[in-house]
Amino acid sequence: MIVFDLECRAGGHRFEGWFGSSDDYASQQERGLVTCPACGSADVGKAVMAPNVGRKGNQAVTARSSAPAVSEAGPDATAVTNAAPQLPPEAMAMLHAIAEKQAEVLKKSRWVGKGFAETARAIHYGEKEPELVHGQASPKEAQELMEEGVGIAPVLFPIVPPGEAN
Repeated sequence: MIVFDLECRAGGHRFEGWFGSSDDYASQQERGLVTCPACGSADVGKAVMAPNVGRKGNQAVTARSSAPAVSEAGPDATAVTNAAPQLPPEAMAMLHAIAEKQAEVLKKSRWVGKGFAETARAIHYGEKEPELVHGQASPKEAQELMEEGVGIAPVLFPIVPPGEAN
């Protein structure tokens, strides 16, 4: 998984996007699938990101200034710092609750990877014992499963497949 800071050019909203790879991001961007969660605009691009490079083990930790960044671009430039939209506390609490429920369900579910569509279909038609499974499916595979009446739902928060966590 790779995380990009993205920016809505229409409204200036900043947000994170999680993708399987850089190619996955490019493919979704080309197909107009990357949209701003705040306003729905598809005019979205990668935002400037500062790399998070850890310090060497032999370096002392120094206090960092908590002052906001100052733009050196001049008085006519628009500087945006901490531009991520702030959600109300109630919305954050709901998102955390949903994430916790998803984590609980995934603990009871078996990862089937790219074989998700095949496994879900086999369970639906009684060819395999019923069980909770999760994995990866293309948009086309997901559409076909729904058209067949196979009960599926998207995972709302990105997950790292087993064995791929660093």
